[in-house]
Amino acid sequence: MSKEISTMRPIHKYDGSQFYTKNDEIASEFPLTLQVNNIEFATMVCTPDQMEELVIGFLASEGVIRTADEIKSLSIQEETGFAYIQLNREVDLSPVHSKRFIGSCCGKSRQFYLQSDVRTAKTIMSRQVITVQDCQRLMRQVNSKFFQQTGGVHNAMLASKDGVVVIRMDIGRHNALDKIYGYCLSNRISLKDKVIAFSGRISSEVLLKVAKIGVGIILSKSAPTDLALDLAEELGITAVGFIRGDTLNVYTHPERIEGTGHTVQP
Repeated sequence: MSKEISTMRPIHKYDGSQFYTKNDEIASEFPLTLQVNNIEFATMVCTPDQMEELVIGFLASEGVIRTADEIKSLSIQEETGFAYIQLNREVDLSPVHSKRFIGSCCGKSRQFYLQSDVRTAKTIMSRQVITVQDCQRLMRQVNSKFFQQTGGVHNAMLASKDGVVVIRMDIGRHNALDKIYGYCLSNRISLKDKVIAFSGRISSEVLLKVAKIGVGIILSKSAPTDLALDLAEELGITAVGFIRGDTLNVYTHPERIEGTGHTVQP
């Protein structure tokens, strides 16, 4: 039986004048431990949905695999919370990779593993150009019905100018991106003309995930951090934030957003 991605729980809600009771939908939080070649590799806390994509994307992001074809077998035991992965080759999981707990919270949810990031982050050479209207349209499509019901997940969307390729959600923002990555690897999706739209802020971790996936444009309704923008400049990624209503900010590599070469100083 599959794990539920949400549960209903009675709450006391205050409406501005009084309390009343109601059933509220709460996002589920599920610990999943990865065993790679019979070695415990990591435990992540996630939404129990599209977990195979999550595992594949996470392993690729961490530099354990390059393609999904390197996985000989992958089975997820939801009853015990374990994912068993056998690769078709031996892999050294230390010292760069060591057993660790990976939480769903923002901020210090993962350590910054520079050695692994240097090996796996890609410099993006894409010449794709999109319009301001494309940015606004894609951002409007990010929020899912589940996000509206629970308010407890992050959404990530892979799209082209022609439309949405896939949307994935998770309580962990990095997990949502790993699910996108896993989907791309499993389905051999070409990324040269793709955009990622994201519901959360553009942190350094999010920026590195986008670089590892290989996409040249990241869109968000929220703010970036300074380290994320330093990495975006270096890795050739266009970061667009605060996409709200008719306004947005282009922070890095503006050549991919049509019209930025003709700006007027207010």
